[in-house]
Amino acid sequence: EKIVKKIFTDYREFAGKCEVLPILLFNEADGLISKRTLDVERSTDQTSNTIQNILLEELENFEGILIATTNLVMNMDAAFERRFLFKILFNKPDTHIVKGIWALKLPGLDEKDYERLAREFQFSGGQIDNIARKKEIHEIIYNEAAGFDKILSFCQEENFHNKPVSIGF
Repeated sequence: EKIVKKIFTDYREFAGKCEVLPILLFNEADGLISKRTLDVERSTDQTSNTIQNILLEELENFEGILIATTNLVMNMDAAFERRFLFKILFNKPDTHIVKGIWALKLPGLDEKDYERLAREFQFSGGQIDNIARKKEIHEIIYNEAAGFDKILSFCQEENFHNKPVSIGF
């Protein structure tokens, strides 16, 4: 609770020293601005609700630029939603754009391979980065090029929901 208040206090102090108004960014904001718990049963629920109430109060009086990002907008509490003046939805890029991202991250493949990757795998840019890193690591460890079949297997491994995952012993 003190840390949340300090974020806004520090922002106000810093903004007062700046010629240009700084931006306060809450990345993955759904962790902070999710729907409040109505049936408080645990102390963590109470703490979470208290933090959210502090945030609501701070946002109500906020004089600055705040950007909150989330890919779980459906989890956002309605009280927060009304405090954001602009709401911008970024749609997933179309297949043509995704094909270009694959080409940037994995140069040297055939056009048909990029087309297939873009069509078959609905990955975010971060997931495509993961595939590119797996390819690089494979090539370093095994001292051999990771062919397209290996890239496809990396793609299959990228989503937990595509296969059962066992964790533990």
